[in-house]
Amino acid sequence: MSKPPFARLAPLIVVSGLTVLLANCGQDQKAAAPPPPTVTVAHPARRTVIDMDEYVGRFVAVNSVEIRARVSGYLDQVHFTDGQMVKQGDLLFTVDKRPFQTSLDQARANLAQARANMAFADADLARGAQLVRDKTITEQTFDQRTQAKRVAEASVAAQEAATRQASLDLQFTELRAPVDGRIGDRRVSPGNLVTGGTGGNTTLLATIVSLDPIRFEFTFDEASYLRYERLSKAGQDMTSREGSALVSLRLIDEPDYGYQGRMDFVDNVIDRSSGTIRGRAVFANPNGVFTPGMFGRLRVPGSPSYVALLVPDAAIGTEQARKYVLVVDGENTVRQKYVTLGQVSDNLRVIKDGLAAEDRVIVNGLMRARPGQKVAPEEEGAPGAPGAAQVMK
Repeated sequence: MSKPPFARLAPLIVVSGLTVLLANCGQDQKAAAPPPPTVTVAHPARRTVIDMDEYVGRFVAVNSVEIRARVSGYLDQVHFTDGQMVKQGDLLFTVDKRPFQTSLDQARANLAQARANMAFADADLARGAQLVRDKTITEQTFDQRTQAKRVAEASVAAQEAATRQASLDLQFTELRAPVDGRIGDRRVSPGNLVTGGTGGNTTLLATIVSLDPIRFEFTFDEASYLRYERLSKAGQDMTSREGSALVSLRLIDEPDYGYQGRMDFVDNVIDRSSGTIRGRAVFANPNGVFTPGMFGRLRVPGSPSYVALLVPDAAIGTEQARKYVLVVDGENTVRQKYVTLGQVSDNLRVIKDGLAAEDRVIVNGLMRARPGQKVAPEEEGAPGAPGAAQVMK
């Protein structure tokens, strides 16, 4: 028995319908685009900042003294431990005193003899004054007695000077610290001959450097010097010679500029070979952390205060030699803005040019954003935002 025509077409219709349905499903799957990525945005922070210039320099002692003897003799005693802190007036070395004590005793004896001679000459002159009035002695004899008294007075003065010199020499056998500071190691051991005096071949016994306060010396270029001078003359408190400019410092193993000091000196000439000029700052050093010769990095105010825009340093991108940030416009489209960078302050980067205060800067999700791409921005600090715990300062 043959089937009706529509019965033979039914399977074909079912297959065709399934084909059309599957094709429509495939088109729907292709047309369903992924949702725009979520990024965190924030407006730039506004702060009053000062540009800081950084320099590398060394610490130098305010006072540095070489201990040398003023008299020659054999070193008798050393009264300090190598490297210890000493105060002004502390006894450091003793030269054998015996020869100088003998010289002082001899000078005192000569002075006593000269004074005795002067007393005799004075009495003899007093007697001669009466005798010459009585015409008992001649005027010539009286003049001789007058001259003898003058010679006796001169002899007393000379012996007094010799006694004072001998007394000084005896005092010079004790070498005391002229300043407060740290003394180095002894250069001569007891028993050695020490050459003293004011000549160039005297014996160096030790050195003392003061530590508190301490100076920090550095150099800066001529362009910076001109900028500082012009700002100072305009009334800005910059690296002045009057010690009013505040500076900060850190050591080579420290991340922060935790030490505060003041500028106290700028040299009067620019070095012709290097084109730089020497500056100096003073720091308190009560704990003796700073040592002469130690390196450090110094921050000097390089501009007047101004209001600046700041963004997280991590939001800055690099394109060859140019820096940029990604912002989201009113249509939630990512835009690239090239910016001019300033210094870093509390992990925020100063933006000198290229950014507006109303811009929404992408601070989280930078890897998911591309220029021209649609995104789903979330304000930083809003509930559920990825960077809600890191609010810009």
